[in-house]
Amino acid sequence: MTTSSIGELIGSHLEHWQTGWSMGAFGALAEFHQDECEPVVSVQSDHLARATARGAIRFDPDVLAALKPIAYETLSPKPHRWSHAVALCLPAEEATCAGRSVLTELGPDTAGIAVGNQGDVLFDMGLSLRQCDFCIRTSNRELLDVLRTHEGRSLFDPGNPAMAAILKTHPHRVAITKAGRTEVFQKIGGPDTGGVSPAGPHTHVLPKLMRSGRTHTANTPIPPNLVPVAFLHPANPVMGPLGEDKPFDIGQHEHFQALLAAYGDPSIWKVKEGVLEALRQLKDPAGFTTELSNRFQRAGLRIALRQQFRMAESAKDKQRLALIEGWRKVFDSTRVPDETDDEAPGHDAD
Repeated sequence: MTTSSIGELIGSHLEHWQTGWSMGAFGALAEFHQDECEPVVSVQSDHLARATARGAIRFDPDVLAALKPIAYETLSPKPHRWSHAVALCLPAEEATCAGRSVLTELGPDTAGIAVGNQGDVLFDMGLSLRQCDFCIRTSNRELLDVLRTHEGRSLFDPGNPAMAAILKTHPHRVAITKAGRTEVFQKIGGPDTGGVSPAGPHTHVLPKLMRSGRTHTANTPIPPNLVPVAFLHPANPVMGPLGEDKPFDIGQHEHFQALLAAYGDPSIWKVKEGVLEALRQLKDPAGFTTELSNRFQRAGLRIALRQQFRMAESAKDKQRLALIEGWRKVFDSTRVPDETDDEAPGHDAD
């Protein structure tokens, strides 16, 4: 894929407020989201960067040519929904970051995205992540004293007060990958936010998931030689920005299907095309003979049926709804082994 085409993919979606973004690793993510008409703020470089008063994201132009986009869809636990995203990946050896395991001061953050955010002190949290240096940035003197006193220790050491100080003072969080960086200026989800992540840019640090050592969820069909260093989440046709249900949006559906055709796994796309052709021919599900050799292809079949059901439902096509419902009883019912995923990376808990 050329530098210009990957730059166009990223740049065009940075202009869409409904597209969400994330950088990090399995169990530690920084997410960037915008509200409609939310003002943007000045950035150091306007090349593939976007910032608001709540967070910011920037991509490194020197890495664009090496990025490989992998478009995919995942099953939702809710049978009328599904999620989708494009993982921006690098070969494993090119995706590797410092992997620090202890709290480490990195000095003034001269690479901050938004104008006015440069110069505060950056600390790597020491989360031992393969493809991300997950950091905090602060000028708070009290917090700096605690961090410097306990530099070189794990944040999760028993009796280490550094994590409690971080949760109390809500420093900026900065996720740095080989693709670029995502910055979050809002409070950390917890007691000060009612126990939930704030709407818009936010972060998740989940030690139990991090301990798995995985770079991404098992429900993401990323080839074993690649590691995701960023994700873009185009507008979902059945789910709003806050995870709420919404009427089926055919335009948003078709937009992602084009991405899936261009950057998705061809074997999954073939399964979906086979389902659509069988439905066009009004075939009985018992006659569907396409081989389903892995969980991703099985999920592709189920997602295709959910999408066609929502489309027929929107068109009030009772005959097609009845046909698809018959297929779903065979392939997408409670009797089918569960292979669902969360609605979006990081949205499971704080």
